[in-house]
Amino acid sequence: MISQLVQQLKTDQTPDGSWDYPFETGISTDAYMIILVRTLEIDDENLVRDLAERILSKQEANGAWKLFHDEGDGNISATVEAYYSLLYSGYVSKEDYRLLAAKKFILANGGLEKSHMLTKIMLALTGQYPWPAYFPIPVEIILLPLNFPINFYDLSVYGRANLAPIMILANKKYVKTTKSSPNLSELFLPETADDFFNIQDIQELFSIIEHDLKSFLGLSQTFNSLAINQTKQYMLNHIEPDGTLYSYFSSTFLMIFSLLSLGHSNSDPIILKAVEGLKAMKCTIHGQQHIQYTTATVWNTSLISYALQKAGVPSTDSVIEKASEYLLEQQQTKYGDWAIHNPGVLPGGWGFSAVNTMNPDIDDSTASLRAISQLVQKDTRIHQAWDKGILWVMSMQNSDGGWPAFEKNVDNQLLNLLPIEGGKFLLTDPSSADLTGRTLEFLGEYTNLPKNHDLMKRGVDWLIHNQEVDGSWYGRWGICYIYGTWAAITGLIAVGVSPGSPTIQKAVNWLLSIQNHDGGWGESCKSDLASKYIPLGSSNLTQTAWALDTLIAVSEKATPVIDAGISYLLETYNKVDWTLFYPVGQGMGGGFYIHYHSYQYIFPLLALTNYEKKFQG
Repeated sequence: MISQLVQQLKTDQTPDGSWDYPFETGISTDAYMIILVRTLEIDDENLVRDLAERILSKQEANGAWKLFHDEGDGNISATVEAYYSLLYSGYVSKEDYRLLAAKKFILANGGLEKSHMLTKIMLALTGQYPWPAYFPIPVEIILLPLNFPINFYDLSVYGRANLAPIMILANKKYVKTTKSSPNLSELFLPETADDFFNIQDIQELFSIIEHDLKSFLGLSQTFNSLAINQTKQYMLNHIEPDGTLYSYFSSTFLMIFSLLSLGHSNSDPIILKAVEGLKAMKCTIHGQQHIQYTTATVWNTSLISYALQKAGVPSTDSVIEKASEYLLEQQQTKYGDWAIHNPGVLPGGWGFSAVNTMNPDIDDSTASLRAISQLVQKDTRIHQAWDKGILWVMSMQNSDGGWPAFEKNVDNQLLNLLPIEGGKFLLTDPSSADLTGRTLEFLGEYTNLPKNHDLMKRGVDWLIHNQEVDGSWYGRWGICYIYGTWAAITGLIAVGVSPGSPTIQKAVNWLLSIQNHDGGWGESCKSDLASKYIPLGSSNLTQTAWALDTLIAVSEKATPVIDAGISYLLETYNKVDWTLFYPVGQGMGGGFYIHYHSYQYIFPLLALTNYEKKFQG
């Protein structure tokens, strides 16, 4: 099976040396793209029709749409977004039995009022929902200096990317409709209305922000205009070469509307280029068109090149050489926002998307470094890239000893009090077990740093301190506890922690306790919101590979448990059912889950390779 996986990956490499497997995120981006095209009155009927067809194909029998297979009866926000976009597309009428079923589900589950905050914002700016009296983060926050208790750069970089345009839109209470705008008033249940943000719950924090702003700025109209202009400039300064804001769909969508609110026309070149950037994220999945939230090309390429090399493909193979050349070109040379909290360090990281030029992250940087590690001594350019990359990754360690995703020490706990739905996934960028574990694994296995280096000791201490009571670790960017535990244990082993240590044995016992009868492992997306492990009820190929890789790393010999897991991978690899398409990546708990089409190849290949090398010579 290893040779089969290797051949599949070799075949799927694109001419530029990368792998562009889809980054699939449900139907929200498809729905928002229809709403955007219709609101801007752009003539692209093929795109609208294709996206509407995909949305309809994902509807459940009860009329709802889901974010993942086992999400109860359905997801209210996804169903609202699908209903609205299908109506706006013009290809489905309110009398259509599919929309009647969707309407029934929406009303039975609380109406528009129960949809996610970000869905409500989209509805508000397109005239379907009233704007709240005020937004929890006033636009004037951008004027506060870095030494204030709360300031704009306390927000995570992905939080800033989305909240900057929202701050303008909420301040303007901007609404844009067209002659063909649907009317969703029948989806309101006034008796369930809320105040959008439940501001009364955090009056104390809001008072702190308001007091800071008033004492520093006076909150005059002049400062309001200055804040709006500075927020606009922040967006313009972070537009990628393809026209998108930070290469994310949601932030680009919101930026377009915020520019409209500031007087830009539908045909403004900035807006038209942004739309083209979003259209360029289109991919084909099982014959259907899907708008990706971003592209995962760098992430896919680094992981696949590394996995192929682990499986025995030599670094001199043209597949690896082309991938390495591609990755070299993707190393970032700009000073992004990361430099605000980490000054005096040269750029050297890698980003996630092929169009990302200023937002490197720890995960992509260590993954890319792993992928080029075998070529460091053979190529001067790679040696220079290697040195810059390692220095950047090491410099990004948080003061608590862990590693974040994007920025150093961006974890102001006051922000978690804000009534921003999904705020813990959006507002801060704290140390996480998955990032810390994988960074330690890289430093321990691929650099010459001594195992007792202070950097590693502090990382180990962070992981030990943040282990869950049951022995697992929570993984921020994957689902969820299996993911975090895999990263944590492989990282600890790589820097010299004994497999027999209480920390690792406790984690191993937890993994053993959740193995399924068929030999595999499977965890539900429900785990992230519940903040505890929830079984999927079925085994999942990728999560089984993570669990296996963990056990292989701590075992001296193959055990019946490991062999059962290997048998599961071998026997079910070619099986096609809903578990193969289950999202095991996470962007924002409760709202945004990711099915990486590359994972079904990468992680089984790594687990099988590590098993063969360690236990079969």
